[in-house]
Amino acid sequence: RHGSAAEAVAMPSAQLPVLQPEGGRMERGGRRRSEAEEAEKGRVKRTIIKDWKTRLSYFLQNSSNSTKIKAKKVGKHHTYFRPSPEEAQLWSEAFDELLANKYGLAAFRAFLKSEFCEENIEFWLACEDFKKTKSPQKLTSKAKKIYNDFIEKEAPKEINIDFQTKNMIAQNIQEATHTCFSAAQKRVYSLMENNSYPRFLESEFYQELCKKTPLTRAAQGT
Repeated sequence: RHGSAAEAVAMPSAQLPVLQPEGGRMERGGRRRSEAEEAEKGRVKRTIIKDWKTRLSYFLQNSSNSTKIKAKKVGKHHTYFRPSPEEAQLWSEAFDELLANKYGLAAFRAFLKSEFCEENIEFWLACEDFKKTKSPQKLTSKAKKIYNDFIEKEAPKEINIDFQTKNMIAQNIQEATHTCFSAAQKRVYSLMENNSYPRFLESEFYQELCKKTPLTRAAQGT
């Protein structure tokens, strides 16, 4: 009987894979890994959304601080840390309305950053600045910088344009003019208007901007 007890003590070590929970995990490992991967994807997505909300709030607050300083100089009394719901709703009427509004532009940039495609709006803004440049020397240097940052193969912020347009730009910047990047800018604008813009309008933060009252309403009474 003592021999049997000794055998009983020795046996579980050989049976551990079957009797312990690890055995169940081995049999259902593939399914559980899949569930874990889905959970991780959800966590990452929530983190990204939280991050871009925080970044957007920072942009809006900084913009408001600048506006507040200027407002005091010209005698204005009403400033916001974020746009009013009515102002935010105007952004859905046209893509140009969004880009023309400093709060809308800040929100859109933060949204694109959360989707890892901020190079499009950064390129578009660089082109807008480029077209306002008057000095021929600065025009040439800015053209080369835009090309190096956004156009050339494996550029740090390479935009998605066709090979023919890239070649045309490479030739144009040799004698830079204000229209060097016109074709590429139109292409990027179209991509944002037809793809990113609709997703932005459906985003959680934009919906909140349209529904909630300004954060600093109480501050207006001070």
